[in-house]
Amino acid sequence: MLATTAATAQTGSPLTYPTTRKSDHVDTYHGTQIADPYRWLEDDRSAETAEWVKAENKVTFDYLAQIPYRKQLQDRIEKVFNYPKYSAPSRKGDWFYFSKNDGLQNQSVLYRQKGLDGTPELVIDPNKLSTDGTTRMTAFALSKNGDYAVVGTSKGGSDWYDYRIMKLADKSYLPETLEWVKVSGTAWQGDGFYYSCYPKPEGSALAAKNENHQVFFHKLNSPQSADRLVFEDPKNPQRFHTVSTSDDERFAFLNVSDRGKGKDGNALYFMEAGKPNATFQPIVAEITNSQYGVIDNVGADFLIETNDNAPNNKVVRYSPATKKWTVILPEKPEPLTSSSTAGGKLFVEYAKDVTSRVYVHDLNGKLENEITLPGIGSASGFGGERDDKFVFYTYTSFTFPPTIYRYDIASKKSSVFRQPEVDFKPTDYETKQVFYSSKDGTKVPMFITYRKGLKLDATNPTILYGYGGFNVSLPPAFSSLLIPFLEQGGVYAQANLRGGSEYGEKWHEQGMKAKKQNVFDDFIAAAEYLIQQKYTSSARLAIRGGSNGGLLVGAVMNQRPDLFRVAIPQVGVMDMLRFHKFTIGWNWIADYGSADNADEFPFLRAYSPLHNLKPGLNYPATLITTADHDDRVVPAHSFKYAATLQEVYKGKNPVLIRIDTNSGHGASNTKKNIELTADMYSFILWNMGIGTLKEIASK
Repeated sequence: MLATTAATAQTGSPLTYPTTRKSDHVDTYHGTQIADPYRWLEDDRSAETAEWVKAENKVTFDYLAQIPYRKQLQDRIEKVFNYPKYSAPSRKGDWFYFSKNDGLQNQSVLYRQKGLDGTPELVIDPNKLSTDGTTRMTAFALSKNGDYAVVGTSKGGSDWYDYRIMKLADKSYLPETLEWVKVSGTAWQGDGFYYSCYPKPEGSALAAKNENHQVFFHKLNSPQSADRLVFEDPKNPQRFHTVSTSDDERFAFLNVSDRGKGKDGNALYFMEAGKPNATFQPIVAEITNSQYGVIDNVGADFLIETNDNAPNNKVVRYSPATKKWTVILPEKPEPLTSSSTAGGKLFVEYAKDVTSRVYVHDLNGKLENEITLPGIGSASGFGGERDDKFVFYTYTSFTFPPTIYRYDIASKKSSVFRQPEVDFKPTDYETKQVFYSSKDGTKVPMFITYRKGLKLDATNPTILYGYGGFNVSLPPAFSSLLIPFLEQGGVYAQANLRGGSEYGEKWHEQGMKAKKQNVFDDFIAAAEYLIQQKYTSSARLAIRGGSNGGLLVGAVMNQRPDLFRVAIPQVGVMDMLRFHKFTIGWNWIADYGSADNADEFPFLRAYSPLHNLKPGLNYPATLITTADHDDRVVPAHSFKYAATLQEVYKGKNPVLIRIDTNSGHGASNTKKNIELTADMYSFILWNMGIGTLKEIASK
């Protein structure tokens, strides 16, 4: 049984934490001994871990239940979230496919209709796949003739997928189910498709290391055991292998990455898929730090997006016959963030200071048009069939709900196709972009969103959000979940830290491995800017981040605990010495480095959130969030971090961990997402000393 020890809650009422059993486990890294007393919490299947989770959750939810406006916030979040949400349509033959969520459905529902004015026909309702709404549809890939579709599903937020094949004519399924699919494309070729999977894991399916990624070809109406092995590399078990096919299915492309050995790029192969006994031939055989992705084929040539000698990316045309590379879109000062083809055109998106700019080219690279966008925001979509006359794209910003536009390729004009109706006035809010100086003088962009008329008096409750890693950009994006916080006079700041792709590969490299401290310095400088400019004060500042962003929050809490009132590290990578031992954590070595490497161990040890928690520091009020089915960043990271922080910190601020059940790396359904958001906002505002909420009238 767990014992308890007393502390003092922010509410003034007694708060007790479970006292977590400590072992004498010690690891030795290159001559340095590192204690790991909570190693036993890594066992996600043990009864002792389950008891610990139950005890910690009781403390957390009892605390949250005392906040008087928690239910009021949840009701408002639910109301703002409750509006119909559509995806942009995609065409296959005479049919247009799209997803729709009526408002509060746990999962969006897939429909199709003949023509844009046709009557919608139900294809799949994932809400009927489980009683609690936590089974998601993770893939839907149509065959070229549109007769069949591969349907991927995931249970409880796991990254493991099951594949089934639907016959669209009557919505029936073929008898076979494909299991243990992960990090996979779905590439149709004739009467079957390529996919990637792992052997059945040994031990815990949610924690065991994933190795020996394989590519198979599945022929319809046959069991998975009969699938043809297309590619494997047992000598390099920590590689990813994925296959795609060209739009005309003439070519198959094999992408091979080796991030487990610290390489950030990939090798690329091709074969003529329809030819008997065809084998993959190299386009780029050596894996370096250069990345290559096939956009499509043009006859026998391939359009490829790459950052080879072009940190901001370029588009090239490769001829297999001559092995000649021709640059058709040279690198620009702004990073190229996506490229796709539709209607015989090449659509290319660039990021100008983290804001979308979209251009249309012919397939030889000649510029034809720039698509005019509404303002500071993000655009996505643009892909389609080769004979499309128009394409769809979605535009969004922090308080601009996702609006679907139709772009006519011939007239070069956009028109609104579908605009959502929401329960707030977007015109009541504004977003501005600022540039602040980090510790080393680097200029870093940050978006700041708030209700118009904001007073810069240092009293505004503020959430600072960041990520800073894996070449991932944080562009402007809408979330109705943010609106209730802004309605309470809140400020939302999103810092575009180094480590992301906001300014291309060089920006990414400035936040990798030994330079990871730059990311933390950027985040700390963002907080200091917000305080200096009187948006807020340290007493009204919360920091939040998820996954790699959870690591970010954990690291800066150790380095500058005085700067923040509240910290919300979500599904964070907290143990930087052991992250590569779980599931696909080895895939992050290219960004982080590895403690197994004597040269990389010192800088990982220097900032690892778990290993830098110290007695005597006045840590902010902390709400750690994780989930029992997170098999990407396993919950053991958060478990060990929470146990250690509760052990070393003896102050008055609450240190809580909220462990969701039957959820994964992200909330597994709408209901859970709304509940989590309400709990976070309640915790933030309550610990900032805000006792009551403003009354908000509906639109």
